[in-house]
Amino acid sequence: MERLSLHGKSSGESFQQSAEDDLIISNALDTDDGDSCVHEEDHGEEHWQDVDDGETSGSHAIAPLGMMGRTRNGFAKNKMPMRVEKVFRRARSLTGPSPVYNFGPKARTMKNSAGLMSIQDPASLRLTWYKTPFSVLVIKKIYDEDIIRPFVEIISHLVKERRMMVYVEEAILKDVKLNSNEDFDRLKDKLYTVSEGQDDLTDKIDFILCLGGDGTLLHASSLFQTSVPPVLAFHLGSLGFLTIFEYAENFKSVLTSVLEGNAKLSLRSRLKCAITKVDSDLSRIPVKNLQASHQKSMMVLNEVVIDRGPSPYLTNLDLYVEGRYVTSVQGDGLIISTPTGSTAYAVSAGASLVHPSVPAIMITPICPHSLSFRPIVLPAGVEIKVMVSPEARSTAWVSYDGRNRHELAHGELLRVATAIYPVPCICRDDQIMDWFDCLGTCMHWNVRHRQKPFIGIGNGMTPSSSSNSLCSRNSGSDTNCDNSY
Repeated sequence: MERLSLHGKSSGESFQQSAEDDLIISNALDTDDGDSCVHEEDHGEEHWQDVDDGETSGSHAIAPLGMMGRTRNGFAKNKMPMRVEKVFRRARSLTGPSPVYNFGPKARTMKNSAGLMSIQDPASLRLTWYKTPFSVLVIKKIYDEDIIRPFVEIISHLVKERRMMVYVEEAILKDVKLNSNEDFDRLKDKLYTVSEGQDDLTDKIDFILCLGGDGTLLHASSLFQTSVPPVLAFHLGSLGFLTIFEYAENFKSVLTSVLEGNAKLSLRSRLKCAITKVDSDLSRIPVKNLQASHQKSMMVLNEVVIDRGPSPYLTNLDLYVEGRYVTSVQGDGLIISTPTGSTAYAVSAGASLVHPSVPAIMITPICPHSLSFRPIVLPAGVEIKVMVSPEARSTAWVSYDGRNRHELAHGELLRVATAIYPVPCICRDDQIMDWFDCLGTCMHWNVRHRQKPFIGIGNGMTPSSSSNSLCSRNSGSDTNCDNSY
């Protein structure tokens, strides 16, 4: 255990501060090569160097999104003959520095032993196995003919070469196209099957392998209502914001790295949701303490949505935070989402994009009847309660990650809190750059035509010779690139 201070001067120093003023972080200075460099102002050690376009000088290369040479789908962004790229070796926690609790000469916060926490730096999270993994659950997108070949190749490698116990869902065995594959037919008898909602997978599965789009990872999360094994997701679906690995012939080397523990992790928080009667004894128990087997209890990775369903009337919902009434929601509904879900339904409703490592819960109204009702971000530790207002003209409907839709009646209470069981996802590069890469490739975040410089100003390039990432990307298409602005 090492303690981080705001006043470190050089690498290798022991960072010490008083116990109540410190944020305790395990392995906070863990880097790829074992070095830890700290600038005098605690901004990390910075290196500048020229690199050719399309190359990176390190795994922690920092460059504007449009200047990154490698992208998932292979196209280059903002082709430039030469650029200056900043290589940053992280020496700070992603959770931020520990604040100073002394205010002026005579004030400070009251000491509270219950307020001390041990927090591991999200950037230092690395996978480790204290026992050799033996069982794997392979989840594939069903009824997709393009995934059959990769699916058969992977399970063949796991069964024949690695001698692992491979579990698959019983539902995929009903896929006619898959059953007609001769290679799969020879492997079928060596596979173990599981059924959603019937088999307890808690102690059976060592890690999960997803083949498909984001829906496969959401489905994997729903299969585990408590602890979730590490998830390795290959992008073989439509969008792939959560499935960051491209499937290729070198999938074996990716699997080897994961099984040997050479992988970084991103912990994606989930929400625990439960519906109880307003006046029942269960309504007085904190939602995080409710048993997973409780009726109408569900874990969600993206969001829980409360909407008006088939009713033509506005939803009228009462919103409570930490047991106190906050406001009434009148509109089409309400989205309560995790940071992971901020790039899903919530962003379409106007929510901000929040990095998965930020401990938070987002509340986003759907088409509210008040223009001043803006999305808000709350601390991850609060408990949220939503109930149909007694004056409401109709009931509401609840869905969890787009599934398990059912009615929220009068007198019922939806309770939402951050769960203690996140989804550990394997990173391709690191938490930060994986996220920004997905913003660019999946959402085309901030992609626009570049403004032309004035002739003779700046780098001396004329407007006609300046590059435009959007136009170059669409070269050969019918896109009209008007650079007049």
